[in-house]
Parts: sequence; C-alpha cells; structure tokens
Amino acid sequence: MGRTPRGQTRERIYQYMRERLSSGDPPTVREVQRAFGFRSVQTARQHLEALVVEGRLEVSRGHARGYRLPGGGVRSGDGALPLGVASQVRSVPILGRVSAGPLTVAVEDLEGYIPVELRGEGDYFALRVRGDSMVGAAILPGDLVVVKRQPDADSGDIVLALVGDEATVKRLKKGGGRVELHAENPAYPPIVLEGPEVMVLGKVVEVRRRLNGR
Repeated sequence: MGRTPRGQTRERIYQYMRERLSSGDPPTVREVQRAFGFRSVQTARQHLEALVVEGRLEVSRGHARGYRLPGGGVRSGDGALPLGVASQVRSVPILGRVSAGPLTVAVEDLEGYIPVELRGEGDYFALRVRGDSMVGAAILPGDLVVVKRQPDADSGDIVLALVGDEATVKRLKKGGGRVELHAENPAYPPIVLEGPEVMVLGKVVEVRRRLNGR
C-alpha cells in the first residue's frame, strides 16, 4: 500500500483535532502521534504547526494540550463562522475546578479548551465542578460549567462567587442588604453574608456533561 499523500494526512489530522476539541477533549501531541501511527512525536508536531500556520488551529505555548480551534469560529466545509454574527463559536479555556459543595479554595490550572456557542461580547471561561450541592439544578460532580465573567448578577442567577479566598457555585439571592448563596441540595444550608463579604466572579451560562464517563 502506498503512502497517504501529505495533504490528505494533514486533513485527516485536522478532522481528528476538530472532533476532539469540539467534544472538549484536547489531545496531546503524543496522542496525535499514536492515533496516526507516526514513528516520532516530531512528525505529529510538524503537522499541527502547519495547521497553526494555515490558521486552522491556534496554540498556547507551554501547555501539553495547548492546541485549540480558532477563537473566531469553528471551521467547516464552508469556512469559519465569521465574527459579528448573532452567535459565534469561541474556544473557552477550562481553568480548573470549583466547589459545588462546602467552600474550598479554587484551583486554577489550564486543562484545555472547549468550543461554546456564544451571543454577544464578553469574557468566558469554564470550570470543572466538585461536590453535589447543585444537583437540584442539574449540575453534577464532574460537569463543566461555562461562566461569563461579570461583577454582579440578578437574584436567582446561578453564579461563581468568591467568599474570602474560597470559591463556590451557588444560586444567588439578594434582599434586605444581605447576599445569600443557596445550594440546590437540601443537605447544604444557605450561606448568608453581608454584601462586602462576597464577590460575584461571574454568571453560569451553560453546563456540559460527558455521558461516557471519560
């Protein structure tokens, strides 16, 4: 069997990357090497860097899973979804883990990127959930929550809040000069605070879950 032409191999690698990145599972260069049977990691890296030069991928240097789809859109047979339309697909960084249970110190560690269809401008990021305090809102341990960074939110919104040095995902309730952070699990009591004691970091706008347990 003859060798696959280089252009066809690169297109196959792009489709592989697009599928993995679209599912929120960015591969390492070594995973690309294994997937395509290359003898060396460098061969896989050369193909990926060529896709970066072509504008079909972007990369964050120094990260094992640093390749991502372009921030302005996801490529398809018709090209990238352009900026300026009513909604656009953007690559959102997964910045670590956050508690949806007892308050714990937030962990910030770039895991990769996921594509999210967004409307309008804004700064977005994703966090992986620990704990079961929000199960009544269908936010389960291991889920990804997509957060729009903003300094305030309406009463009733699900937010990422900072209490001291600790972060949590809870439902925000305001009234009488107080701020309350409510769980969606009767096992957890509300966290009642004076306004200055809590800082809203953003509003949860989407929840992602993998059904295959990976």
